[in-house]
Amino acid sequence: MSEDRLMVSVSGVRGMIGGTLTPRVACDFGCAFAKLLGAGKTVVLGRDTRPSGPMVRNAVTSGLLSGGVNVVDLGVVTTPGVALMTRLLAADGGVIITASHNPPAYNGIKFLQPSGTGLTAATAAHLKQIWSDGPYDLVGVDELGEATVNRDTHDEHVSAVCNVTDVATIADQRFRVVVDSINGAGCAVTPMLMDSLGVDLVHLNGLPDGRFAHEPEPIQPNLTSLCQAVRDNQAHVGFAQDPDADRLVVVDEQGNFIGEEYTLALAAAFVLRSRKGKLATNLATSRMIDDLAAAAGVEVVRAPTGEANVVEAMQREGCIFGGEGNGGVIDPRVVPVRDSLAGMAMILQYLAETGKPLSELAAAIPAYVMLKTKLPCPAAAAATVAARAREMFANEGGARFNTDDGLRVDLPGGWVSVRASNTEPIMRIMAEAQDRDAAEALVRRVRKIADEVIGKDARA
Repeated sequence: MSEDRLMVSVSGVRGMIGGTLTPRVACDFGCAFAKLLGAGKTVVLGRDTRPSGPMVRNAVTSGLLSGGVNVVDLGVVTTPGVALMTRLLAADGGVIITASHNPPAYNGIKFLQPSGTGLTAATAAHLKQIWSDGPYDLVGVDELGEATVNRDTHDEHVSAVCNVTDVATIADQRFRVVVDSINGAGCAVTPMLMDSLGVDLVHLNGLPDGRFAHEPEPIQPNLTSLCQAVRDNQAHVGFAQDPDADRLVVVDEQGNFIGEEYTLALAAAFVLRSRKGKLATNLATSRMIDDLAAAAGVEVVRAPTGEANVVEAMQREGCIFGGEGNGGVIDPRVVPVRDSLAGMAMILQYLAETGKPLSELAAAIPAYVMLKTKLPCPAAAAATVAARAREMFANEGGARFNTDDGLRVDLPGGWVSVRASNTEPIMRIMAEAQDRDAAEALVRRVRKIADEVIGKDARA
């Protein structure tokens, strides 16, 4: 990612340290959130392990306190942990200092509602406008917010997961599990959960120092050490977390990376064994979940990409479960955000209840080939590409279009989508079909348009 663009979206704020995400920007967003909430309110705040975390935390905290908002510092905790504590402490909002899967040079700020969910698109847009417009409502010395500390997050998170998990059934299996926490926020709480579940844990990259042992996005090229560790330790399963531990990727007992899309599919298959109700996911998630839902006689609700959009759809439609195909599992009984701990517990209970290896459970799910590509692009290029792609597919039989999030084109043999990322200065082109040739053909058709558009923008 060569371009340092401050990304402000429904997913929060992200930028490069020493570049667009300055202490002034972080402080101003703290001031803006304080103005949005009002003086006298309380916010809980946590961060992942990035070296820039203390600097961004201090700047955001200064902005909040100067607006008369109290701050409860949770320390280094996971994103779902902050969401959980926002609700448990009856706070008026939450803040997470993280850039999720972005490289170490990046950091970010994510804002939460009192329920622990991300801001709605409308509220996020309002916050952005407050930040952009200024000035902020700063208070006098007698009205400054108060800063306090709370260190209960990990205990509360483990308890919340175990309360909806059959702990005894998992413990009886004496599973051996390898987890790669990438020196991130999951380092401390993950061993606590595994101990509660009676699991023999082999912990990779478990020191929470923010020195990521490999590229932080949990995709196949970055997880070769995890795959090898599963084989070397004859483990039942391998799990990979991202730096803020909201995403989860799974490796089977043979040490095979089975794809991030399978995390949500496996968790959905587990949920639908004993519970029936609507599921929710985004427009960029595999059709595997649709097949599982159809077999169970339930409906899948599709939402624009972005965790907050999926959660909003879950709440609106009364969904029992949801998530995103990037490895994001959302169990609203625990916390209404993506949660790698809930995902690990679900998959371990699925293994325990069925007595089947993970490779067999994954093979039972109807398979597709999904391709995910990305390329740097100017800010407005994705919309132009989407418009031209729609024109191209308009005359194809059976084509159905969804423009809630860029463009998704559903065809009888697969689907293709193009959209601008909420968190990186890139365009994403994705396609899914029953074989690789068909998926590649769909990507090529849209990529050709993208190359033409971006080339023109670059020459302008």
